[in-house]
Amino acid sequence: MEMSKIAEWTLYQEVPVPDDVTSILTRGEEALVAYKTFRDSAIFTTKRLIMRDAQGLTGKKVEIYSLPYKAIDMWSTENAGTFDLDAEVELWTRAGHIKIKLNHKIDVRQIDSLIAHCVLNSQ
Repeated sequence: MEMSKIAEWTLYQEVPVPDDVTSILTRGEEALVAYKTFRDSAIFTTKRLIMRDAQGLTGKKVEIYSLPYKAIDMWSTENAGTFDLDAEVELWTRAGHIKIKLNHKIDVRQIDSLIAHCVLNSQ
């Protein structure tokens, strides 16, 4: 997994869950919310964070990364400031350190609460 790709993503706004993601959910797993990135999407489910990475000129080639919540050891959130308009989420995982920027339209505290709920209930 190329962590640098994930670390560069910015979540822009909430969007419907992509159809190809719903087809890979496991029994009892539900998609909670999806966010648009530049060409991709990030989906929070009840069991994991799914990063959908459309590739190529047409975007028909899709790579999907799955990060089970039980692999997250620690996280932090930082709200936007006066000069820095984007908020940030950082995840320390068994796979490495992941940084995700959040557009000012996304409530960082809502994301913090979502991660807390999912991570603490997956233990």
